[in-house]
Amino acid sequence: MESPKVESSSVESSNIVRARAIVEGRVQGVFYRDSCCREALRLGVRGWVRNRADRSVEVVAEGPRDRVDQLLDWCRQGPPRAVVSTISVTDEVPRAEREFRVDYG
Repeated sequence: MESPKVESSSVESSNIVRARAIVEGRVQGVFYRDSCCREALRLGVRGWVRNRADRSVEVVAEGPRDRVDQLLDWCRQGPPRAVVSTISVTDEVPRAEREFRVDYG
């Protein structure tokens, strides 16, 4: 008896996670967003990063758990001129982001 075939897309999608992080400290005006975007692209993570009115940065990352965790680890340090004091992470339901981008809106 043959094993049932599993489509790779269904296996991949079940391993995809989404996390939202609020990063506080000296994180605006230090190239945090652009550096985060480059790191996400290097890791193959999708989502977005934006500045918030309260001077924090919000990051939404979607992809395989290990890659998202690697990006969140990077977020705890940020680029060289950043000083991260706090990061709050919340898991969310994946929404099939197609790319990683800086949200300037």
